[in-house]
Amino acid sequence: MDKDALDQQLLDTFEGKVVRKELLHRIKKGTNVPTFVLEFLLARYCASDEPAEVQAGLEAVLATLQENYVRPDESNAAQSRVATKGKHRFIDKVHVQYVEKEKHHWAALENFNSQRVGIADKFYRDNDRLLEGGIWAEVTIAFNQNTDDDYAFYIEDMRPIQLSRFDFDGYMDGRRKFTRDQWLDVVIRSVGLEPAKLTQRLKFHFILRLASLVEPNLNFIELGPRGTGKSYFFSEFSPYSTLVSGGQASKASLFYNNARKRIGLVGFWDTVAFDEVAGINVKDPDTIQIMKDFMANGRFSRGVEVIADASMAFIGNIDHSIEQVVNSVEYDLFQPLPKEFDLAIMDRFACYLPGWEMLKNSSEYLTQRYGFITDYLAEAFHHQFAHTNRYEEVTKRIRLGAAVEGRDEKGIKKTVCAFLKILHPDGPPSDAEFEEYVAYAVECRRRVKEQMNKRKPDDEFSRIDLSYIRPNGEEVVVYCPESRQARATQQPLRKTLNIGATAGTTRRKAPAETIVTVETPLAPPMPAAPAGPLEQHYMIRYESTGYSYDSIIGPYLEGAKVVDIEDPFIRAPHQVQNFVRFCEAVVKHPTVKRIHLKTSYDDSTNMSEMQKKLDELKQSLLELDVVLDIELDENLHDREIRSDTGWVIKIGRGLDFYQRPANWNAIGANDLLLRKCLETKVDVFRAEAGK
Repeated sequence: MDKDALDQQLLDTFEGKVVRKELLHRIKKGTNVPTFVLEFLLARYCASDEPAEVQAGLEAVLATLQENYVRPDESNAAQSRVATKGKHRFIDKVHVQYVEKEKHHWAALENFNSQRVGIADKFYRDNDRLLEGGIWAEVTIAFNQNTDDDYAFYIEDMRPIQLSRFDFDGYMDGRRKFTRDQWLDVVIRSVGLEPAKLTQRLKFHFILRLASLVEPNLNFIELGPRGTGKSYFFSEFSPYSTLVSGGQASKASLFYNNARKRIGLVGFWDTVAFDEVAGINVKDPDTIQIMKDFMANGRFSRGVEVIADASMAFIGNIDHSIEQVVNSVEYDLFQPLPKEFDLAIMDRFACYLPGWEMLKNSSEYLTQRYGFITDYLAEAFHHQFAHTNRYEEVTKRIRLGAAVEGRDEKGIKKTVCAFLKILHPDGPPSDAEFEEYVAYAVECRRRVKEQMNKRKPDDEFSRIDLSYIRPNGEEVVVYCPESRQARATQQPLRKTLNIGATAGTTRRKAPAETIVTVETPLAPPMPAAPAGPLEQHYMIRYESTGYSYDSIIGPYLEGAKVVDIEDPFIRAPHQVQNFVRFCEAVVKHPTVKRIHLKTSYDDSTNMSEMQKKLDELKQSLLELDVVLDIELDENLHDREIRSDTGWVIKIGRGLDFYQRPANWNAIGANDLLLRKCLETKVDVFRAEAGK
């Protein structure tokens, strides 16, 4: 690779803290290891420009992954290796849970797939995040030779995968050697994209995705189409953020557990991000009230007063045409949010990133050049999150128009603060640069206010023409590109009360300063969503709940007569039990008459026991007029569920994505919707019928 001027400048200024992103892309395609873990290994083995040394380093990284990284489907072999050798070093995500009944802490390793691993208190006392969300680490697992103990493995040594110290002064000194635009490109390259292929507006969008990682109590929302990398920035870019995916959002897990007297996720992470926000299930109304309090000022009360700095990011999908939404009198751009999210929650969003403008994931936009080691940049962001405050600086410099109200002002200022921390950690920007950030922040807040104004039947949020004032005294009204000429958004219909007459509707008059060059006619209401289920692509996160076989596959079996399932791991007793529950979900659909199971076995499989259990299941299905066919293939690796109506459901871990309960008398032992999950990816799509 020929280094360009920016590559060379970055290498000269930040030697040892940068990596060729091309190497990351080459390795990343073959593994689901988080980016900061891969770059940890690349920095160790590929710190050279010599092609031969780089190639040797790549081979060392791959060998390390082969030897030490456990794929989810290799957990049994990994456990056997430890039992045979006595100990082995792995790269895995480690969680620690306190079991109150036993008055004991137990570690859990995700891919090693063991939920009851002994751990010394020095490890979780030195790192609180083990107890809330877990961390990636190099961990040495040893076999417990004492047969009287009720655990087979224990952690002998652990090394978190992140920098042990960070020199912020050196980071600022290095920043001073770059122009703003050069630094912007450095950050974009550091997240893996090639800035030469992006517009300035798209670059700002990607910077905004990072905002909640540097600015405390910044509430961010992005809704857009699938496949634009929304969750990447929170799941893989920084070890200081955690991604909550689907399932229930409880006040105990998020905010404070009264029973354990322990703060929740907001006390341990810089950013708590909610993936697939439309799927959040809030059963307790108190959760929403506490969320409102926390989003407003970073504090809440649950018997005790709690103050925390975590930012909240809400990301999800929007399936409708944006042009239709902004021109509709019925719909708005908050449509995908759960019904529990009322206007008070929405008003606390500092900024709304227009996800529909983001690029679809494609190798075309990946950079082949140098960028910061992800962990180094994440440490720089974490330092600023915890130790720098630019709010007073922004307050002294910014001038906003009369339509900007209390929460508008706070949201705009916090967004500008985030841009200064990311792009100008060493000092103030120029007037022209500062105006760019202000205009962009005003637009992102206006997008929030426009949607609230469409929802509210009165004029509480009608002052949508947010503006800022230039140093020369000129006032600039900022518009959102997608809605500037959408009359249904700029002047939404209002209900009027006529005493003694029938209530009617009227259109709000546009404020005098509003400039509308072209007015489009009102669009008709958006058509109803297409009948039947939709394609889906989502992650089930570690320890999330709210997933059962019925909830995942049920909507896609309507009208199906034949269901085919390929899963190599229907062999151990608990895996056969998983399959029984799967069949129970299938037979709830009376049209299904045949289930075809294709599974596998290995040398450790008790074939007679497996066959006996499956034969018993086959007989019970026959009593319901459903035929079960079983095919064994010792070379089977794929996991897939298909119906003869054309739906294909791929679950990364197959049916075995639930944690095995440590206590079978605890909640979740019987109801899968309440059972905690392991992390896995789910893809549901439509193939040609019959294939």
